[in-house]
Amino acid sequence: MQAGFILYVRDQQRSRDLYRGLLGREPVLDVPGMTEFDLGTCTLGLMPSTGIARIITPALPHPAGGHGVPRCELYLRVADLDAAIDRTLQAGATVISPATDRDWGDRVAYFADPDGHVIALARALRG
Repeated sequence: MQAGFILYVRDQQRSRDLYRGLLGREPVLDVPGMTEFDLGTCTLGLMPSTGIARIITPALPHPAGGHGVPRCELYLRVADLDAAIDRTLQAGATVISPATDRDWGDRVAYFADPDGHVIALARALRG
């Protein structure tokens, strides 16, 4: 089984460009309506809110109503936290909380993408 998750975004191209810079890799799929990045153990998809709304509404609220409201967290463990932070800032993410040693054993910096999705970049304090 291959896992994947999809973030609903306002502007697919803007989000693609941000995640391309943040992840330091090109998407494996980039067509109107879906961009996907291979993360090794799973895929990260970016889908316009208007596209998914045609499938899930009216049974569920239109996802655009949640833009800017934190609805998920993408927690990425990285080998070089400083380099990952630099890439993320250059890609245009907004700093939420600078890199700090957290009580669960990771040093983590928090960012937000243009749609309000939370991005955590982490490395273990030991090991």
